Amino acid sequence: MSFDRSLRRFGFASSLVMLTVLAGCQVRPLYSEASGTGERLASVGFEQPHTRLDQVVRNHLVFLTSGGAGESTRPAYDVKLVTKSTASTIIDDEDDEDDDSVSPTGVPVPGRVQVEGTYTISRISDGQVLKSGKRQVVALIDISGQGYAGLRAVRDAENRAARELAEFIRAEIAIALSREPQPQTVWQK
Repeated sequence: MSFDRSLRRFGFASSLVMLTVLAGCQVRPLYSEASGTGERLASVGFEQPHTRLDQVVRNHLVFLTSGGAGESTRPAYDVKLVTKSTASTIIDDEDDEDDDSVSPTGVPVPGRVQVEGTYTISRISDGQVLKSGKRQVVALIDISGQGYAGLRAVRDAENRAARELAEFIRAEIAIALSREPQPQTVWQK
C-alpha cells in the first residue's frame, strides 16, 4: 500500500514538473501577425547588384520579402549580398581529350551548377549586424555537345538555383528579424 501511495505521489510530482517545463516553451508561428515579422520583412532594403546572378537573387528576395509590393522606400534593415556560380561535369572521363561536354557516344554529360551566396543583415539605425551567413544550392543539368544549348543549360540552372537560394536567405532574414524586440507603443492622453 505504501509503494502504491509513493508511486502516485511521484506521478503527480513528475506531471507538475512536466507542465512547468512545457509552460516555458514559446513556440509560435514565424510569420504570425503578432510577431510583426511580416512588417519587418517589408522594411528590408537590398544592396545594388554587381553581377547578373546577384540581380536574379536580389529580385526574387525583393518579391518574397515585400509580398510583391516592391522594395521598401524607407528600409530599416539592409542586406548585403554576394553570389558566385560554378559549373562542372559530374563524370570525369579522362579518355575524352577533345570535348569535355559530350561523352564519346554523343550522349549529353550530366553536370551541376553550384550557386553560393554570402549575405549580411544589419540594422540601419545603428549598423549592428543581426546575422551573416553563407548558403549553397546545387542545380543538376545535362551538358549538350551544342555550344549554345550548353550555355543556356548552365544559365537556366543558375536561375533555378538563384531562386532557391533566395528562398533560403529569406527564411534566414525572417528568423533574424523575428528575434528583434517589438517596438514599444507610447500611449498619450
